[in-house]
Amino acid sequence: MKLLTKTQKAKLLENGRNTDQDHYPVVKLFTPYAGATWLLSELDPDNERIAFGLCDLGMGYPELGYVDLQELADLKTSYGSPVVERDLYFKAKHPISVYADAARFWEHITTQPDPLARSVERLAEKAKQ
Repeated sequence: MKLLTKTQKAKLLENGRNTDQDHYPVVKLFTPYAGATWLLSELDPDNERIAFGLCDLGMGYPELGYVDLQELADLKTSYGSPVVERDLYFKAKHPISVYADAARFWEHITTQPDPLARSVERLAEKAKQ
């Protein structure tokens, strides 16, 4: 399975040309057996291997940053199967800032509605200050 569909790649590139916005994540990548997750919102138009998003290696310290998609695609099990998979059912409901706030609070990426709703409220309160 490819990490990105053509549609996802096009949207990530579009977002990468408009980096001053708080984009919704376009794709969720994960390792089914290692607990790592990436919510990607942008692709560097000058280097399409480099994506920006929320990165969680499963150690309790998720952060916004960059990841080399080719490195993720090259990760294989001892049997030659891909280690990183694309979540076929992921659909972002909030901008990346909400997922990042929830991830910092819960120490891992979450897509659960209640923690994300709390982050929406927390960010709204911060914006008022």
